[in-house]
Amino acid sequence: MDEIFVGRQPIYNRKLEVVGYELLYRSSLHNQAQFLDGDQATGEVILNAFLELGLENISGRYPAFINLSRSFLVGDKPLPFSHKRVVLEVLEDIEPDAAVIEALRRLARNGYIIALDDFVYRPELEPLAELAHIIKVDVLGVDPDALTERVAQLKRHKVRLLAEKVESHDEFERCKQLGFDYFQGYFFCKPNIVRGRSRPVNRLVLMNLLAELQRPETDINKLEKLVAQDAALTYRLLRYVNSPCVAIRRKVESLRRALVIIGANTIKNWITLILFTRIDDKPRELVVTALVRARMCELLGAAYRHEGLDRFFTVGLLSAMDALMDQPMEEVLNELPLVEEVKAALRTRDGHLGHVLEQVLLYEWGAWDKLCQSLDSLTYRQAYLDAVRWAGDSLATVMGSGGPSLDTARTA
Repeated sequence: MDEIFVGRQPIYNRKLEVVGYELLYRSSLHNQAQFLDGDQATGEVILNAFLELGLENISGRYPAFINLSRSFLVGDKPLPFSHKRVVLEVLEDIEPDAAVIEALRRLARNGYIIALDDFVYRPELEPLAELAHIIKVDVLGVDPDALTERVAQLKRHKVRLLAEKVESHDEFERCKQLGFDYFQGYFFCKPNIVRGRSRPVNRLVLMNLLAELQRPETDINKLEKLVAQDAALTYRLLRYVNSPCVAIRRKVESLRRALVIIGANTIKNWITLILFTRIDDKPRELVVTALVRARMCELLGAAYRHEGLDRFFTVGLLSAMDALMDQPMEEVLNELPLVEEVKAALRTRDGHLGHVLEQVLLYEWGAWDKLCQSLDSLTYRQAYLDAVRWAGDSLATVMGSGGPSLDTARTA
């Protein structure tokens, strides 16, 4: 079977809620393009996302931002999908000639959302700005005064503004103050380390609960006493037990019965997951990242025929704790009574746990040429897709199916 790849990067609103994903072309395990043909790259992304992998597995219920070459825009090559759940990105190197302008008018009339990528205003680009719903601005390294002027110029148009390549908290706050509507960049998946700040009470409670959950001697009795202290946590857990995912014939109304039915190890993982959702000032995508890592670690651990798969799940889940807690990983580990095997995996990628976590992170980063070859590429790909699907289903169960939407109405 030929290998296929699609990268994705989340897009956030001002509340740090995910509202879409940009789909990115990737060529091989070596993470290098094998050709410079933009048409072929666009075609590969479309085919892989829609026909091979399934858009529902890549972006879930959120719209997918897809870069289009000129040929796909003007109709020389077919655009085989409807306007539903997609945003068409016009690349910055496409000249706005009459054919392109007319094509964008037609696409907009047919309901497609138009976004302009890496847009820098020039008078000849005025027709594009008039047709666009979203304008993406590369903010990396842009002088603050120049960015302020650029935003003021773009705000004369009825568009939503998206800040690309946001790489620090200061940049995010500055872009918010300037009036950007959406944000995209590496900052949202990196820890924002702040020293000397008192932590909110809910985080203190979270750390205490998480520490107890990681103790080897914790049993169902201890778990029941812990969970019972939080009514919202109890509600979410019971809602999950009574969902189609578990398929229990009779309604489960007792927390103890729920714990007995599902089993202690699974309950530990689920409670840890639900506790993560209690961190309410972080992007939801951080929780998604943690869940995808946890499930993929578990799946790859099974592929390697390792025992104790719950520990693989835990290592993957905790690998995002530094970002979630705004602390270096070492400080997080010092506060958790974890077994040394788990700590070594998170610190230095030692042991079986560390090796599997390293493979998951390499796959997440797109460094496919560095993956261990003892597992074939199809195993990695299937584990990742299964993990993405599982993470989406899990959050839908514990947090509800509702979510933020991408507001593409042209502003007044």
